[in-house]
Amino acid sequence: MKVRVTRKFAGEVAVPISTDFIKLEALLKLANVAGSGGMAKNMILNGDAKVNGEICLMRGKKLRPGDRVELLGSTYMVTANESQ
Repeated sequence: MKVRVTRKFAGEVAVPISTDFIKLEALLKLANVAGSGGMAKNMILNGDAKVNGEICLMRGKKLRPGDRVELLGSTYMVTANESQ
């Protein structure tokens, strides 16, 4: 699956998905924030990730287009893949 991650605004990265939702752990791997599932798990369980402004400790948190994830000083915006 080809995915293109693009910057929408300064400090915000758009991550397009072609499904209804994506789990938080998978989003971190897809956006190349975490190199592996274990690394993503540790980031989440350490409380490093915020979903829509609130700390989220759930690896399986379902994210839908419009949701924002803040991690390591960057913001990742889940968007719908427009090339469907």
